[in-house]
Amino acid sequence: MDLKSGLPFSLIKHGLPFEYPKLESSIKTDVAIIGGGISGAITAHELVKAGFDCVVVDGRTIGLGSTCASTSILQYEIDVPLFQLIDKVGARHAVRAYQLCLESIYKLEQLSNEVAFPDFDFRESLYFANNAKDIPFLKEEYAARKRFGFPVSFLETKDVEKLFYFKAPAAILSDVAAHTDAYCLTNYLHQYGIKKGLQVFDRTFVAGISHEKNQVVLKTSEKHSIRARYLINATGYEVTNFIRKKIVKLLATFATISESQAKPVQPWRHDAVYWNTRNPYFYMRSTKDNRVLIGGRDEKFYNPTKRDKLVRRKAKQLIKDFNKIFPGVAFKDEFSWAGTFGSTIDGLPFIGSYNGTPRTYYALGFGGNGITFSVIAADIIRDLLLGKRNPDAKIFSFDRV
Repeated sequence: MDLKSGLPFSLIKHGLPFEYPKLESSIKTDVAIIGGGISGAITAHELVKAGFDCVVVDGRTIGLGSTCASTSILQYEIDVPLFQLIDKVGARHAVRAYQLCLESIYKLEQLSNEVAFPDFDFRESLYFANNAKDIPFLKEEYAARKRFGFPVSFLETKDVEKLFYFKAPAAILSDVAAHTDAYCLTNYLHQYGIKKGLQVFDRTFVAGISHEKNQVVLKTSEKHSIRARYLINATGYEVTNFIRKKIVKLLATFATISESQAKPVQPWRHDAVYWNTRNPYFYMRSTKDNRVLIGGRDEKFYNPTKRDKLVRRKAKQLIKDFNKIFPGVAFKDEFSWAGTFGSTIDGLPFIGSYNGTPRTYYALGFGGNGITFSVIAADIIRDLLLGKRNPDAKIFSFDRV
């Protein structure tokens, strides 16, 4: 599946920072991981730390699927608001899912420090009303988060304008958010893991999988085999090649980034990420080289050709969205791109085992929280492989739908 188009900024900026070999012989390992993007990289990191021999294989060059198209905003807020998620899955699971995403942001900071990755920055998160009709919605969401102890404040119109230099009917300000670079972090994780014994192979397409009693056997398109005690599927939106059950709706999302400036954009709060209540939501953040990154305008995903044709038009629409919010800030776009992502019925990822694929676990971080969901998946799968009970596994299991 073609998961991206256009010119993703991180890929343009960093190119191919490292080279990985192609698998050219048959091998054995404790754990084989299909998918070398951010989900596979975080999972491999945790499993290697836990003492497992791991092999990562990817049909593409590492990171050139959805990962390089990520805008790398880290928030604990799930695509489904907390008060609505409570109605869908119950207060216990909904609140715990939000708490796990919040904890994941701090874990990502620790992980970045562990592998000496420099591009991680904490930010506040401003969730602002698209129009006055959304104020009751925001108040209900604020009440739910406040009730369960999440670090939020409610801002009236005057507060938004005073603190963030633009007009909005109301907003929820969250103390904890961050941004990173998923593409670079993926490569840093792999490089760190390789020094600890991890094997990473790209341009290695898995053409067949055999689930046996005591092992899983992967056959590559070039007739090599990988024999593993366990298999982790971290292929993201390409999981439809492995699971026939409809668990995700594919969407195309769009982003564009401005030219860099000699000085920070004004007026602008660079210590925040922004998103609004429109469906699909519009979001924006700044970069270290004084650019503004904006995104949204999602569409149903039909095929890559139709998606690719929309990139230029969607970029223009996103710039208009930005100019409505910041009419005095010039935005001259330099790179625009599209990526494929997916949404689930409850906004939660799918993590764990699936009937019909023995000795196999899935780390599928669907939705706008793919990076934080990947941290949750790595923790759960690590525990399952170690024979430990993880009380959070049920929240994200395939059995819930």
